[in-house]
Order: sequence, then structure tokens, then C-alpha cells
Amino acid sequence: MAASPLRGCEGWTMDTMTMTQTNPPLAVQGLSVAYNGKVVLSDVDTVVPEGAMLAIVGPNGAGKSTFLKATLGLVPTLSGRVRFFGKSFGDVRRRIAYVPQRASVDWDFPTSAFGVVMMGFYGRLGLLRPAGRREKARALECLERVGLGDVAARQIGQLSGGQQQRVFLARALAQDAELIIMDEPFAGVDAATESAIVEVLKGLRAGGRTVVCVHHDLSTVPAYFTHVLLLNGSKIADGPVDQAFTSENLNIAYGGRLATPAGVC
Repeated sequence: MAASPLRGCEGWTMDTMTMTQTNPPLAVQGLSVAYNGKVVLSDVDTVVPEGAMLAIVGPNGAGKSTFLKATLGLVPTLSGRVRFFGKSFGDVRRRIAYVPQRASVDWDFPTSAFGVVMMGFYGRLGLLRPAGRREKARALECLERVGLGDVAARQIGQLSGGQQQRVFLARALAQDAELIIMDEPFAGVDAATESAIVEVLKGLRAGGRTVVCVHHDLSTVPAYFTHVLLLNGSKIADGPVDQAFTSENLNIAYGGRLATPAGVC
């Protein structure tokens, strides 16, 4: 799909954001990705400002998860430049937490909820240095924060989908990352779990953290997020929700097949 002109986002562009925020949590220029010779993501530019809660939205097959994976180096790219806090991912990986889609995780792996959260410390401790009492106490604290202190000893595969998602969020909390990237965190979870996750994410933002999520429920974008990136093979629009999340941009992204959600101008 050819790139569409940016609508409703004056003042929030790659050039202006890099001028006002030299090393934003995420800056992407000209990112393109192909699978089996077919371009699935073309020439995407965007900047995620510090303290934003960004929703990446678009129809199925728009390249939302591909965009995330490409920025993290999990899939090869055709072209583009990606910088986290002004540096390459490898230089700042400890400052970034990634929560993948539930479908991509091996839930039969023999570990407990507590064990999963402890993995959040590996970046700082390394695989050979054992965790101490401080890390173990912190892991339990993170499970409590997502409402799962009572399931710490249970095997991860025995938990519900919503509980599993919250365990991985607790792992991101243990990592104490400045940028939290989540691929469809609300997919397949109940309303109570979704509400719990949103409250934790908003708490992170209040503490100065930046959150990026692939998101499908358009009706909750204005309530949950501060910024949006609309994709459909290329960037349709990006910026603050009240500027970029418009009926015009949504119709472009979804090919005019979409009823405008409540709260969208």
C-alpha cells in the first residue's frame, strides 16, 4: 500500500520531534520489511516521545507486529534506521522490556510464575550470577503489583491466559525498563485482566516510563493511550490521539470499511 499523507498531526513529525527531544525512546526512519520477497511494511517513519502510551493500530495484516519485531531486530529489514534513546537496540537492551504475543510463548516450559518474573533480572545479573534476596523480594513485589502474588509458585502453563499475560508484565516490571513494548497485551483476556493491565501501564507512564502496544480494540484507544500509530502496510498517521485518531485517518487505514468509534472526531 502506498504511503498516505499525514493528516491531523501537524507539529508531531520526525523532524520536529528530533529537534525537541534529541534521544526519544524510539525513533524510526524509512523502515521497510519483506517476507518471501513481498514487501509487508514500507518506509515507516515515527518517533515515540518520552512518557507516551502509544497504540499501534490497523487492520489484520497491516504490519503491526512486524513493525515491533523489526525495531527489535527479531525479523530482517529491507531498509531503515531504528534508534532507542539515540542508540542501537544492542547498546540499550537493558532499558527495554518486550512482552510478546501469548501465542508465541511455549507455555509448557517447566517454570513457575515466580521463575518467569525472575528472568527479568537476567539482563543485569547475567546467567551465571545467582539472584539474591533483593531480586527475589522484588519479583514477588512485581507479582503483587499485577495482582498475582498468590500464584507465584504455580506452573506458568497452569495459569489462565489473562494470568499468563500479567506474569509477563510482572517480568517487565522486574526488569525496571524505561520502554515497555507489548504485542497485543489485551488479546484473549477478560475485562478484569484488561483493566488491571491498563492500570499498571498508566502507573508506569505516571512514573516517566514509555509504553508501546499493538492494539485492536479501537473503541478503547482514546481512554487507554496518549498517542497512536496507524498502519496499513505503511504509515497512515501518527501523533497524539486527539490529532491523529480521526475518522478520516481510520477510513484510510481500514479502507472505508469501518464505523467510526465513539469519541473519534
